[in-house]
Amino acid sequence: MTDRATETFGDVLRRHASERPKSVALRFGERVTDYATLDAQTNRIANALIAAGVEPGARVAYLGKNSDTAVALALGAGKAGAVLVPIIWRLSPDEIAWILSDCGARLLIVDAPMGDTACALATDDFTVISIGGARSDKSWHDFDTWRDAAPATPPPVKVDADDILIQIYTSGTTGRPKGAMLAHANVTRFRPVIDAEAIGWLTPDPDETAMLVMPFAHIAGVGTALLAIYAGQENIVLSEFDPGQVLDAIERHRLRRLFLVPAALQILLAHPRAETTDFSSLRYFSYGASPIPIELLKAGIARLGCQFVQVYGMTETWGAVTALAPEDHDPDRLHLMASAGRAMPGVELRILDPDGNALPPGMAGEVAIRSPSNMKGYWNRPDETARTLDAQGWIRTGDAGFLDDQGYLFIQDRIKDMIISGGENVYPAEVESALYGHPDIADVAVIGVPDPHWGEAVKAIVVPRPGTNPDADNIIAHARQRIARFKCPKSVDFIDALPRNPSGKILRRELRAPYWAGHARHVN
Repeated sequence: MTDRATETFGDVLRRHASERPKSVALRFGERVTDYATLDAQTNRIANALIAAGVEPGARVAYLGKNSDTAVALALGAGKAGAVLVPIIWRLSPDEIAWILSDCGARLLIVDAPMGDTACALATDDFTVISIGGARSDKSWHDFDTWRDAAPATPPPVKVDADDILIQIYTSGTTGRPKGAMLAHANVTRFRPVIDAEAIGWLTPDPDETAMLVMPFAHIAGVGTALLAIYAGQENIVLSEFDPGQVLDAIERHRLRRLFLVPAALQILLAHPRAETTDFSSLRYFSYGASPIPIELLKAGIARLGCQFVQVYGMTETWGAVTALAPEDHDPDRLHLMASAGRAMPGVELRILDPDGNALPPGMAGEVAIRSPSNMKGYWNRPDETARTLDAQGWIRTGDAGFLDDQGYLFIQDRIKDMIISGGENVYPAEVESALYGHPDIADVAVIGVPDPHWGEAVKAIVVPRPGTNPDADNIIAHARQRIARFKCPKSVDFIDALPRNPSGKILRRELRAPYWAGHARHVN
């Protein structure tokens, strides 16, 4: 048998198909796929990609919502030695076009509801495969027909655990996203280390049911789905977050664990049926992307009746690398509740000064992470990669924080200017670029401000152009024509001049200070 530490996801699927062929792998609506069928389907996808001219290392793009087909596509591309590039369907056409150009994909798999967007973007250079039926106005292949025309035999390609499996685009400080390259080994070498510790809240059993509800093009989407496949679990796939469907799935499938960002938990608890839903099967609720407000924590514990786990990580680390364990989730121990927990097994943490030297406990600096789950680098971004990932394998996160003498990590602020709103990453430079073209704006800065619903909300601080009287709603509408809605300002304030240092850099800390007054840290 293949050494688990050197497995690819193709090896993982073949192992599950042999050991648990009739166990459910994917459940999407009324469609159910067992592991033997999934192994055969992904062989067909891999062989179809190879027949289409997709070579090892080539990028294959996917534009669409969550589906069982999307999960199978990631696995099939991996068997062919190709790299799946899932694209956030909520992005604007210009943003989608940029990612397609940057990754160099020549084959695009598109979910039928996104067909009009794909029509506007896909040139004759693209081969387009449509999930849900071919379009009569385009020479597009129907996905099922295209897949099933290929043989179900193992593809004739040698794939190594260190080969890239998925490339997820994460926003950059310059306003352009970067493709984080994640390999098979980021899971197959990391998870055995974690599983060996046999920590109940950290390691699921194969007979447990998982649920894919976060957006597929996020690490909490495709990354979480692949982790469930690695564990041999049944994976319930919802096309997108719908609180009613989540509540139905919890009761119907007796889920033992659930992951949501805090904003989604708040929406779930506010649903009219939350008061009558049977949550007795839940043992663990995990959340990430932002700390949880104490009042929401209390409400969640009271209603869900299970143990809570906070996880901290990033796309570049295939998600979680630290965890605040259930025993630390005590509203009466606010000091620990303010932390991001401790390093998971196999993970090393350091706090670095500006010169890259490790700092002792209690001293603040930049958080650095070394883990088997660390990315290989950014696609075609050698300079960005060198600034983020050093030769010893340490990733500099851009987050400022400190470690206490017990190893708890406390995140204080972001060295980079990223805003996390409802679990979505937003970079001010990208929003500012979209706003600068407004005729009434002379200068603008974008910051994150505390929001009880989204954790942080995007706010634009605008210097009006002389002789104008800008309207906040009009400015927000201007942004919505250029970038995804979740990146647009939720509010606009006006100011006579932006504070800048002698070199002209905007002093965002000064802009944020009035809005964060009374908060222990500037991350909500």
